[in-house]
Amino acid sequence: MKLIVTGGAGFIGSAVVRQAVRAGHDVINLDALTYAACLDNVASVADARNYAFVEADIRDRAAMDAVFSAHAPDAVMHLAAESHVDRSIDGPGEFIDTNVAGTYTLLEAARKYWTGAGRPESFRFHHISTDEVYGSLPPERSVKFTETTPYDPRSPYSASKAASDHLVRAWHETYGLPVVLTNCSNNYGPFHFPEKLVPVVILNALAGRPIPVYGAGENVRDWLYVEDHADALLTVLARGAVGRSYNIGGENEARNIDLVRMICAILDEKRPRSAPYAEQIAFVADRPGHDARYAIDPARIREELGWRPSVTLEQGLEKTVQWYLDNEPWWRALQSRDGVGRRLGVSA
Repeated sequence: MKLIVTGGAGFIGSAVVRQAVRAGHDVINLDALTYAACLDNVASVADARNYAFVEADIRDRAAMDAVFSAHAPDAVMHLAAESHVDRSIDGPGEFIDTNVAGTYTLLEAARKYWTGAGRPESFRFHHISTDEVYGSLPPERSVKFTETTPYDPRSPYSASKAASDHLVRAWHETYGLPVVLTNCSNNYGPFHFPEKLVPVVILNALAGRPIPVYGAGENVRDWLYVEDHADALLTVLARGAVGRSYNIGGENEARNIDLVRMICAILDEKRPRSAPYAEQIAFVADRPGHDARYAIDPARIREELGWRPSVTLEQGLEKTVQWYLDNEPWWRALQSRDGVGRRLGVSA
């Protein structure tokens, strides 16, 4: 299968690219190389015969038409997006422009290509989204997000992703474009850009800096190892029903403070110091509109497609911490990028 992967130099996109190339798919990595992108993320497959890179912006219609015309893909996996909630609080316009207008532009380019190719039933437009579109859950563990949970986004980021989800569904219903959609829980793992919680904890701990925890750290997230997510996305692409959405979760709920302490305990074992890393934890002012809890009910993808995550949170965090310890040149090179190492999202 020939795939266009948008955002393939980002965190989740690069995991998809690596797995897809190794699985034998022809992969066109389409990325605008904005601040969070890094071609080192796909260096392990960059020389493969079935890999190509195109630097282009999904908001550029002429460029999108040219990519479809040149590569004639069997499917699009759309991951390109602005994704950091804190950045969306400070600058929502970029999120609307990329996540909403960019998705519209990509959909129109895909529709033109698909129509021109005779509307093949085998074509797929796979839109990758987030569980944040559903809003916030109560603390009861029996309540989880399903594919029929009403949308209730609370941040500019989640609102922009909700809008893009609705566009994709509309293009399926109105124009017949063959689409599948997925909404994932919080990802973590290798190549995670150092502005998100897990890498921030690891790198601040190693540097001896305070480890910031928003509020009291009571917010709950369902954590999904990024390599598992990539596997799930390729599973949905291959076997998911057209027009259907699938929630992808790690089956690993944890409070933020417990996650942070778990990482500190792993570091205590792997790189011990005289004092426990947990002593660096510092509670800071909470994020505006911080959702209390996310949790995915993965019954549909498990029962229909037979997919489940391969690692527990403990196993995935151990792998992740070890990867950061082993790959210091990768994250050192990103330390000077815009916003890395400073608090964002406090302008509300």
